[in-house]
Amino acid sequence: MIDHISLPVTVPAVSTDFYTQALAPLGYTVVMELGPVRALGAAGESGQAAPELWLVREQRPTTIHLALAAASPEQVDAFHAAALAAGGRDNGGPGERAHYHPGYYAAFVLDPDGHNIEAVCHNGPVGQVPA
Repeated sequence: MIDHISLPVTVPAVSTDFYTQALAPLGYTVVMELGPVRALGAAGESGQAAPELWLVREQRPTTIHLALAAASPEQVDAFHAAALAAGGRDNGGPGERAHYHPGYYAAFVLDPDGHNIEAVCHNGPVGQVPA
């Protein structure tokens, strides 16, 4: 299992604002700050949020694809709307990606540094094409 990931960002404060808004529908909040480094996490079964996603300053970050689990298609929809409202760029609207598997319901947004951020629910509706 993956415990945490460090995501390189050019301006941690800008990325913190973006991720705080974009990931709120998935239950993520800022749980730790160490100078310019911020960590977000979502409460697990214990009710505690561990630092899972670290935003770490880097001058020229290499972009990545990061997929985060959503509990429902509605959370995927809410993530997409929140991420766009936070300044993200659409990279694939909510809908089923049957080429992965039936019911793979996801949405994709590019963050301020161009990272491809996905929210995915593996038991979404079958036959619903992305917007």
